Parts: sequence; structure tokens; C-alpha cells
Amino acid sequence: MSATQIEKAKKFRALHGLPATAGAPIQAAGQGTFIIPNPWDAGSARILAGLGFEALATTSAGFAFSLGRRNGIATRDEVLAHCRSIAEAVDVPVAADLENCFGGDPKTVAETIRLAGATGIVGGSVEDASGDDRRPIYDHAHAVERVAAAAEAARALPFPFTLTARTENFLHGRADLDDTIRRLQAFAAAGADVLFAPGLPNLEAIKTVCASVAPRPVNVLAGIKGLAFSVADLAAAGVRRISLGGVLSRVALGALIGAAREMREKGTFSFVDQAAPSAEVGGFMAATRNQARTA
Repeated sequence: MSATQIEKAKKFRALHGLPATAGAPIQAAGQGTFIIPNPWDAGSARILAGLGFEALATTSAGFAFSLGRRNGIATRDEVLAHCRSIAEAVDVPVAADLENCFGGDPKTVAETIRLAGATGIVGGSVEDASGDDRRPIYDHAHAVERVAAAAEAARALPFPFTLTARTENFLHGRADLDDTIRRLQAFAAAGADVLFAPGLPNLEAIKTVCASVAPRPVNVLAGIKGLAFSVADLAAAGVRRISLGGVLSRVALGALIGAAREMREKGTFSFVDQAAPSAEVGGFMAATRNQARTA
């Protein structure tokens, strides 16, 4: 275990107002709201870190798109290798979107957390989405058991791993705020450090969730059309952390699609005016010894 990973882990917890070790008092979760953007490869990670963001988180959707797949198709081994590549690319703390930890049973969840901790990341998530369209959300008791297994595995790691527990109700057509809050409260009691309910419909719902689980820090997903809340709005609602999921990768892909359509349909290249200069992009990339300039 390198001191670097321990230092990153402590910094990451401090950003959330969490103690360096479990069990100590938690600071007020509504103070010090920060954005944790989601790179999809090492290059985008270096750019975001170079622009001054204090922590990063992987995106399952962005990574899947980079593999030419839909979200949720990457294997655990692929995701773990991706986590390692992002963590090794930057000096800031990196957390991981570990989806449902690649299995329904608590034993698999715990194993995923242990394996993820060995990649260099300092935090990760477990969610209650099953991946089964017939029953998309795990039953309450089973979901809590899975979070408890993740928390136990996280506490056994040789550094303070920050565990985020997600309930996916609002992403799967279950717009039940009461059940969402019950789940988040149970996840906190089971040992989760950070709580997350992506897709909450408005600021009032976000404020209610934050108040209901305080002092645990809450992550909110930004970048959803029609829900363009500012950092100030979310901070006032009690949010500690703001992530973006796969939206940054979709912004980049949107630029690619637009450029390709212009070339194909108009035969013009005006999009180059919006391209980042090669020197600027290169400046964000960490050069290795004896690296040759090839382009």
C-alpha cells in the first residue's frame, strides 16, 4: 500500500466532510460543495485534473461508449483495468462507478470492492439496480445486505475507502421519494459513507433527501436536461458532491457527430474552429521519459 493512495483517500474523505476513519463525527454535509467530473479515459482525466478539479470519478456509460458498447456491458475485469488506468493517470483522488458491483449476491459485491481497492482508486459505489428488466430494483432487505457487505469489505482495506450507496428508483420509473429516502437511510445505517439517488426530479426533492440523511453527504447527478441546477442551487439544498455521469463523454461525442455530419453532408470543415489547439491538449498530457513526438 503506497502512502500516495492513503493520502488521496484521506483528501477524498475530507472533501466530503468525512472523518479519516469510520466512526468519528461527520462535519456538516451541506458545506463545501464540490464538483466531481467523470472522465472516460486517461486523457480526459488528465485534462480535468489539469483544469483544477480536486477529485474525479469514472463513468460506466462513458467507458462503455469508448469500447463501442452500450452502458452496462463492460465486464468487471475491464472496469477494474479502466479504474487502474484513470487512477494512474492523475495525482488527484479517483472514485469509481462500480455499477451493481457485478453480481446480486453480497459475496460478489464484497469481492468487487476488495478488487477495486487494489486498482489505486479511493472510493466506489454500489447500487440497488439489478440489471433485470423484470425486477429492476433489488428488494429492500437484499439491497441493504449488499451495501452492508460492501461496507465491511471497504473497512477491511488498508486505506479509508469512501463507499457511495445508490438507489436507482428514479432512473427505473419508480418515482417514490419515500421509498428512496427509506433506502438511503438504511444504506447509511449499513455503513455507506455517501448517499446518492440519481434522477431526483426537483430541488425540493433534493433538499428533502439531504435533510433526511444528514449528516451523511449526498451526491447529486447534474447534467440532466430540464434539471440544470447551479452549484449554488444545489449547495443551498444541502448537496455536498455533484457528479455528471456520462454527460461529458456525450458532449465530446456530440462534437464528433456534428463534425462528421458537416463533413458528410456539407463537405465543409468549419468545426475545426472549435477544436482545442494541439499544444493546449498536449500540455495536459503527462510526458514520459524519452517519449517521442509522433504528430
